[in-house]
Amino acid sequence: MLQVAVSERPPFQYQNFLPEHAQFKVATVREGMCSLSAYNRRDFFKISLLTRGNSELFYANRAIVVDKPALVFTNRLVPYSWESRDNVDPEGYFCVFTEEFLQAGGRTDSLQESSLYKPGGDPIYFLQDDQVKYVEGIFARMRADVDSEYTYKYELLRNQLMLIIHEAVKMQPATGFYTLPNAAARLAKLFITLLENQFPVESPRHATVLKKANDYAGKLSVHVNHLNAAVQEVTGKTTTAHINERVLAEAKSLLIHTTWSVAEIAASLGFEYASYFNNFFKKHSGTTPLAFRKIL
Repeated sequence: MLQVAVSERPPFQYQNFLPEHAQFKVATVREGMCSLSAYNRRDFFKISLLTRGNSELFYANRAIVVDKPALVFTNRLVPYSWESRDNVDPEGYFCVFTEEFLQAGGRTDSLQESSLYKPGGDPIYFLQDDQVKYVEGIFARMRADVDSEYTYKYELLRNQLMLIIHEAVKMQPATGFYTLPNAAARLAKLFITLLENQFPVESPRHATVLKKANDYAGKLSVHVNHLNAAVQEVTGKTTTAHINERVLAEAKSLLIHTTWSVAEIAASLGFEYASYFNNFFKKHSGTTPLAFRKIL
């Protein structure tokens, strides 16, 4: 059965607004910095340009073969997984960025609701030869400009990033998803990944986005009953039980490691009122949040 692990961590601090140089990174897929682990946060979006390789992208209970040049749009709130279909190393570029980075250039709409990133959308856009040359040229310029000393380089990078986004928006994704024979196991794994991506909560000002089973099903583009059946079959527990256990674990960690008030913790975990959080905590732990904090 799948297990949800809760790791220990140091005391929390409020997270300041990220400086501009930390809101955008670009690299080739073969660079040592390729993983960009320091930026593996749920508020980052990712665009990958794959110019060489043969792999499969798995998304919920669907999969698609990527054996030709493509643009791939992913974010931390919609988990995907990749598997290589041969021994050929992939080539190309990718960049990660925050929504605030784009909004600093005047963009006001939300990427989460855009055709590129919204739940149920197709994340892969296959490219023709002329499009590969055009997009690869933009990535190459971004890769050079990000290390330059040009005073207005971030404005330039924003404009280049928007060119890539607009190029994709103009296209209709020609995807060929097929249903996986082991769909339940993959769907359950993606649910657990998506659940874990909600945590840790880094500031009372940034509440968790997904709260109920329906929210997770929406992100994974499946019916909630299908998600519940898959998770129950694979893990032996309901989707709601997993969510409640993880929220309770996070609540206990926040009570132990922070000085946030109960109201702040409640808000950060998506509870509309502190009283709702108190009732939830007492129901699942047998004590109130304040009593739990006092006995530590």
